Amino acid sequence: MSRDIIAILRGITPPEARAIAGALIAAGIDRIEVPLNSPQPFDSIADMVEAFGDVATIGAGTVLDPADVGRLRDIGARMVVSPDTNQRVIAATKAAGMVSYPGVMTPTEAFLALRTGADGIKLFPASLIGPEGLKAMAAVLPSGTKTYAVGGVGPENFAEWFAAGATGFGIGSSLYKPGLSVAEVATRAAAMVAAYDKGRA
Repeated sequence: MSRDIIAILRGITPPEARAIAGALIAAGIDRIEVPLNSPQPFDSIADMVEAFGDVATIGAGTVLDPADVGRLRDIGARMVVSPDTNQRVIAATKAAGMVSYPGVMTPTEAFLALRTGADGIKLFPASLIGPEGLKAMAAVLPSGTKTYAVGGVGPENFAEWFAAGATGFGIGSSLYKPGLSVAEVATRAAAMVAAYDKGRA
């Protein structure tokens, strides 16, 4: 069963990308983003796409420039995540046939993102918006809007976010941070999936 968790592998390097992605996918997390401010991000993404592109949605985060969208398309990435609502990035992503999740913090940004073609919105930083903020936004957003809480979310508040209407989550350092072994990431991923399932129930 697929979970709406996007693993954010900030700081990952190409030599470890394939093994870390494999551990996440084995645990049940099949959406993976490599922020473009990581070392050699396009190499890591290309490696993961080659190994797992048929079973996972692999892409980039912290995408700020439409030019990078073309590079991502060329290496087979399927998802573009941004910290902001950049209409040019959203439009380029959709033109390239990829999934677009721009960052929003206000209803104005959320509607702008959706009107530009975004597939869903990344609530960032979620710790400042809070479940109550999402609840208020959800009352006016189009029915079925996919909302991902990112930044300050985790097992301790999954249930609260689900109750407020969150579709899923972007999880960074509690899943992966530089220096963690593949085994440690696998353990963290299994615990995260268990917490997600419990929060969802």
